[in-house]
Amino acid sequence: MYLTPDVVGQRVSVLHALALLPGERVLDIGTGPGLLAEDIAKLVGRDGHVRGLDISDAMVTAARTRCAALPQASFAVCPATKLEAESGVYDAAVATQVFEYVDEVDLALKELYRTLRPGGRALVLDTDWDSLVWHSSDRARMRRVLNCWDDHLADPHLPTTLAGRLRRVGFQLTRVEVVPLLSVGFQPHSYAGGMLKAIHGFVRQHGEAHGLASAEIQAWYDDQLRLAEKNAFFFSVNRYLFLAVK
Repeated sequence: MYLTPDVVGQRVSVLHALALLPGERVLDIGTGPGLLAEDIAKLVGRDGHVRGLDISDAMVTAARTRCAALPQASFAVCPATKLEAESGVYDAAVATQVFEYVDEVDLALKELYRTLRPGGRALVLDTDWDSLVWHSSDRARMRRVLNCWDDHLADPHLPTTLAGRLRRVGFQLTRVEVVPLLSVGFQPHSYAGGMLKAIHGFVRQHGEAHGLASAEIQAWYDDQLRLAEKNAFFFSVNRYLFLAVK
């Protein structure tokens, strides 16, 4: 899903909000396969630096491979609650779709704050899954499936409390905006197409704990395919971008 047009558009929105300058030092928390870090490295140039951090060895390996030709990019494996990064030296730090997976969010935000210089800016982007609008022929069944999906997150509604959390750490909030991901009609190479597969796979593994039988899970999935065939597929979810200054 990292390369679908809508997620690529999200990265463009993130980079626009960061307004990076040549020579800046930037921290990319939850760097994943390094797509955003690669863009950042090109924007800050060889006089700047981007440090990508991720809890996954596999993701850091992928990021290093992607950015092998960019000496201004470095990577390390670490959790968001204990960043392998110097204190007070970064001009900007970004965490997209990371903190909703972190149990100790306030500690992670304190770590983010620690790494920034005075006046440094932080960008945090996460999804509130209450914003999801997804057409279904059986809305009650859809709710049961999505309740199970919520279990894969530490906080599926983090954006509702994120502004206050940022302020309590010491940040001054300067900007909040909505980044929607919308599919009207089914496009396999879209965020919605990827989520249909991801949720189906997750709920097949964990649905029993929520009283979801395999037949019900398959019926949910098949319903979405039928709606797609009838050109009646609709999916919309909001991510929320918070920009703050130390």
